[in-house]
Amino acid sequence: MLITNEDVKELIAEIPEGHKHLRITMTLKDGNEFIFHEATIANLVRAYITVKTHPKISKVRLNSKQLSERKQGYAEWQLIEE
Repeated sequence: MLITNEDVKELIAEIPEGHKHLRITMTLKDGNEFIFHEATIANLVRAYITVKTHPKISKVRLNSKQLSERKQGYAEWQLIEE
């Protein structure tokens, strides 16, 4: 699926009431809605900045991994760079 600016009806970035973390809701003109958690957006932005600004890196791949051991407060599922 390729999503262009023309496809997007609305994008809302907010911290919902009762929550601590950012959520981004993207509503497409066809009615489909995508809700992204802060960690997902942070990984997307990290990958984007790496590829856009690094003089030699032209691709970043992040794979979903379930971590049994992790820092306190971190999610069980992480997107890990390969």
